[in-house]
Amino acid sequence: MEEVKKKKKRSLSLRTKNSLKGLVFVTPFIIGLLAFFLYPLFFSLRISVAEKVEILGMKLSGFTLYSFKRAFVEDSEFLPTFASTVKYTLTTFPLTIVLSLIIAIILNKNIKGRGLFRVIFFIPFLLGSGEIMTQILNQGVDRAVLNIMDGRIIPYNVLSYFGANIVDIVQNVFGTLVTVLWRSGVQILLFLAGLQSISPSLYEAARIDGATEWELFWKVTIPMISPMMLLNLVYTIVDSFTSLDNELLGYIKTYGFANAEFSYASALGWIYFAFIGVLVAIIFGIMKNYMHTSEVEEVRKRERKHRVITIEKARRRTFE
Repeated sequence: MEEVKKKKKRSLSLRTKNSLKGLVFVTPFIIGLLAFFLYPLFFSLRISVAEKVEILGMKLSGFTLYSFKRAFVEDSEFLPTFASTVKYTLTTFPLTIVLSLIIAIILNKNIKGRGLFRVIFFIPFLLGSGEIMTQILNQGVDRAVLNIMDGRIIPYNVLSYFGANIVDIVQNVFGTLVTVLWRSGVQILLFLAGLQSISPSLYEAARIDGATEWELFWKVTIPMISPMMLLNLVYTIVDSFTSLDNELLGYIKTYGFANAEFSYASALGWIYFAFIGVLVAIIFGIMKNYMHTSEVEEVRKRERKHRVITIEKARRRTFE
């Protein structure tokens, strides 16, 4: 008995040591979260509902919801800017997901120069798509790159024969596609990781059963990469709504830093943050029913279902 107790004490002490080691590694993250995220988040919320804000001492006093009311009732530019930003983002992010998945599937094939093509698609992310690329272009680097980023791939002399409306449509389409491909490096990499984690035996078994490539895509590939799909959806939405060229973020920065209206800028930021949070929650709710579960979880579900059926049968027998 004493030896068993000693073994238990040793196991508990080992568990405690492992917990302490984990706590040591997590502590810097916890400190950074409290100091650089949670406190500024709470402070910005307090500013948004403060009646008076002293800039020098950053003293807050009073409580009011006037800033939120002003955004929806008095400010005539906020809602149009917000609507245009949401419209553009909700238009581009499905394209980003679809094109990233198609490119990842192509790059996952056994083709010559596969590693080179992967690097080519990931280079734009390494170079940057915001201030870094702007500074590079400002130094006089090849102006053709700027034309490509703006969608001016087809010469204007060629498009001019089709009329102004056709020119605008074509340029906008190409500009959107180029922008989407320019920002899809991370999504392609994540989809590649998900595709490479799929067991080849699943495809072999499906082909033996007579499945076509189209059926393999919908019945094997999509269900197996559903967790990566959810990750890419959330990442793409957050990245699109927080990009440097976001019109609404520039509008909020103008009030916060140029006009020094901290309360109103914080209120606008919280409205924007709440919208993104609701959108992400909706995506989680939709994807919840389509998430692939592992074999272990499937076995556990079957066992629970079997237990429930057994208990129900036992109850019926007792009542009979």
